[in-house]
Amino acid sequence: MANQAQPQPYEKSFNPGERIDDSKSIEEKAQQIAVDAPDITGDHIVVPTYFVVEGEEGNKEALHHIRDAEEISDVVRQARTDENGERQWW
Repeated sequence: MANQAQPQPYEKSFNPGERIDDSKSIEEKAQQIAVDAPDITGDHIVVPTYFVVEGEEGNKEALHHIRDAEEISDVVRQARTDENGERQWW
């Protein structure tokens, strides 16, 4: 047991919205909500568990909002829109 890997925080979460279930389809992951509650200011906050992104080749991937946060940030920086609202990759 000494060599057992420690679980990541999102793997042992009591919040069902945080849990990762790789058996779910991309469509199911897109519907999973991590947070649906008011914040300290009273504003209602909804945070999806997964962000579904589409690469340049059209492949879709569900990125977990905690585990894949760095990759989500990279995608946001890469995706820009032109004056017509069309996505442009830089």
